[in-house]
Amino acid sequence: MTTAYSGDHADFGGGTFNDSVIGKVEGGLHQHSYHHGPVPIATASLPAPPAGFTGRDGDLERLLPVLDPAGVDTGLPVVICAVSGLGGIGKTSLALYAAQLADANGWFPGGTLFVDLRGYDDNPVTADQAVLALLDALGVRGARLPQTTAAQYALYRTLLARERQPMLILLDNASDPAQITALLPGVGAGQHRVLVTSRDRLTDLPARLIGLDTLAPDAAADLLTLALRLSDDRDDRPTREPDALRELAAVCGHHPLALQIAASMLRKRRYRGIASLVEEIRDAADPTDVLALRPVFDVSYGRLPDPQARLLRLLAVAPTADVDVDAAAALADLPSDVVQALLDELASAHFVTPAPGAGSRSWRCRLHDLVRAYGARLATGDTELAEEAEAARGRLLSFYARHLRAADERLSWPPRDPDPELFGSRAAALAWLDAERAGLVAAAQWAESDLHAEAAVGLALRLWRYLDWRRYFEDLITVSRCAQQATEVSGPRTDEAMAWNSLCFSLRELGRVQEAIDAGIRARDLYQAIGDRQGEASAWDNLGNGLRVDGRHDEAIHAHTRARELCRAEGDGSGEASAWDHLGIALSDAGRHKEATAAHTKALDLYRAADDRDGEGRAWHNLGVEWCQTGRTDEAIQAFEKALEVCRELEDWYGTAQSLSELARAHRAGSDPARARALWLQAAVAYERADAPAKASESRHKADQ
Repeated sequence: MTTAYSGDHADFGGGTFNDSVIGKVEGGLHQHSYHHGPVPIATASLPAPPAGFTGRDGDLERLLPVLDPAGVDTGLPVVICAVSGLGGIGKTSLALYAAQLADANGWFPGGTLFVDLRGYDDNPVTADQAVLALLDALGVRGARLPQTTAAQYALYRTLLARERQPMLILLDNASDPAQITALLPGVGAGQHRVLVTSRDRLTDLPARLIGLDTLAPDAAADLLTLALRLSDDRDDRPTREPDALRELAAVCGHHPLALQIAASMLRKRRYRGIASLVEEIRDAADPTDVLALRPVFDVSYGRLPDPQARLLRLLAVAPTADVDVDAAAALADLPSDVVQALLDELASAHFVTPAPGAGSRSWRCRLHDLVRAYGARLATGDTELAEEAEAARGRLLSFYARHLRAADERLSWPPRDPDPELFGSRAAALAWLDAERAGLVAAAQWAESDLHAEAAVGLALRLWRYLDWRRYFEDLITVSRCAQQATEVSGPRTDEAMAWNSLCFSLRELGRVQEAIDAGIRARDLYQAIGDRQGEASAWDNLGNGLRVDGRHDEAIHAHTRARELCRAEGDGSGEASAWDHLGIALSDAGRHKEATAAHTKALDLYRAADDRDGEGRAWHNLGVEWCQTGRTDEAIQAFEKALEVCRELEDWYGTAQSLSELARAHRAGSDPARARALWLQAAVAYERADAPAKASESRHKADQ
């Protein structure tokens, strides 16, 4: 059967087939039905996709093979594909563009049917209303239209079953499988394809599910550029302001509808720069207001049951957009399995994006930036909700404090009071810390809030060992500054001294030597003022390292000597060992190599006595460096091999890389260039594992010399 078109509708009325089918269906029916609400418009031709469609090549590669009537064999009577995603993410645009390509390929000679089900409007279209529109698009109207709902469905399915050439039925903007199920072609109509779009994952349908995410940064910038130049080919702002263009794409969250709205705003401001709009959006309390997205999100949020709506609000006040299930459970004060189920529902509604967690039993979720801004605004909507949000922050800080304490004790050597319930191994503790680092650092910055200052300061100071271990010195400066500023006025003086001491260490590691020395002096003076001799020793030791890097060798030697004496008086074996080790480096820099060797050897003995494997590895490394400098190459190689053994045992990849590099130098000095090259290549791999790409590149360069 061929289909003749009349306007926007497929006209099946010109042949005897439709008359006979309609007559047979109507003949045995006597029941009347009544339809309430406006009947939607269905068309037998597709609306045009929006101009400037871009950035969805990967999604098209997934979708088109499912639409191809000669392609995917799912074994189902009718092949259905459901495209889902957050409101405004571009579901309809993708569906229309894919349908247009399919039509150009000649896949659907039987024609196309399109209907907007308005699933998220106040009065969504029912299946009973939709079937009337689809029959109208098929040319069935007036006297030919059956009077009962059952007869209408029967006629609709019969027409599809008798149409032997493949057709595409595009059901746009569905919110409930009930809107769709009755509209699917029946048995014998397997040549047709059904394409559905929805803000929800329609998991109850036997459909291939394709979820849409935001655009990639480059594609988002391209969309803005296309949207501006389609209206004015002389608009050169994207070329003149490439950085601002990318910033605008970022503050729009790479969300297609937000990008289109931003482009529209720029078109109205033809003689204003892109940067001005970026600034306006960034300064807004809620970017969804500026970008006119709040009504879109309001509709989806309004459909959430109360438990899911509450969890969404609380996720939005978390310190980062990425939240672990257990952390989410702390925020909501609910069991993890309950929160897991709620997150599944939020993911189905595309409010959160799931990702694998650190353990096999859980996963993480991420909120889109604009959804997070929207949820945070909801969380402060009234006094009661604001109090709920602050209580959630307090619970999350307690959760972080407990887990960070347990992880930190696993990292210390020897481990102190390990909690196997939380972390059964050092590797498990590091995996959790790596996964939660961004959240922990951001939560530590809540120290600026009077309500959460004490807990956040404790978090900041407890992060020192881990951030040093992974060499995240910028993060260490950030949390130390927060703790220092929070305690400077009214906090405990010990905490303030610890914060300054941490700043001294991290600033020196980043080469900001004079700032490090100033921070070390401040920490030392604070410890002295409160009579904390062990803390004062640590401050002297850190200060000595800064002075040594600044070339002030005599002052450095004095500082480390003072630290050593204080630690010995306090019975702090590991602290004394550290002071001896650093003293050895300062003595070596001053050319006093015999004394330096004795100092490193003393440090090694003290670390062993304290069962401090981490310190023992550092002492072996420093002793090896000293022996290399004095020509004792064979002994140096043995020392570096022992240091390497400890670093590998502790999974200290940066230390591993350093020991491998020093071994390579020693072997090259010992006239074994082949062994040296192999070791430098191993060092490059270890540096990569330690997230030190510049060092990795340097090691490869040395291997090739």
